[in-house]
Amino acid sequence: MSLNQNVKLAVKYRVIKRKVGARKPYEILETNQDKFLVEGMNLMWELICGAGGNAYNNANARIGVGDSSTAEDETQTGLQAATNKLWKGMVATYPLHNVDKKITFRSVFVNGEAEFAWNEVTIVNASDDTGQNMLRIVSAKGTKPAGEEWTAEIECTLANP
Repeated sequence: MSLNQNVKLAVKYRVIKRKVGARKPYEILETNQDKFLVEGMNLMWELICGAGGNAYNNANARIGVGDSSTAEDETQTGLQAATNKLWKGMVATYPLHNVDKKITFRSVFVNGEAEFAWNEVTIVNASDDTGQNMLRIVSAKGTKPAGEEWTAEIECTLANP
């Protein structure tokens, strides 16, 4: 029996859009995905075994967004955008793990940052693609204009059937 029949992996990617100064978002877009990158999977096993490596914690983890629409492939090593890409650190207290078998990563891109088409997203354990990327999701979320703050949130859940 394969692992996929025993353990369920679910990844939700949300972009929460709000105007600068607004309390409520005007739009929340969500995508479901279930592919991790090889380099991220290998690092997770190394961390579990105590073999070393940089954890995807508040000090190291970044969410990166870019404008490439190149399809996901597990052998990729990060964002595929040539120039329009940016990585942001975690909001305080993130990544957040709770008793619901999930971890949530959250970064906020403020006015003046990442003002280009958001077509791809990744989680990396460094300030840019020089670290190990956990996953890469391709999903068009629109073009971030000036005067807006967009929050990128990625929630990963493991569960038994």
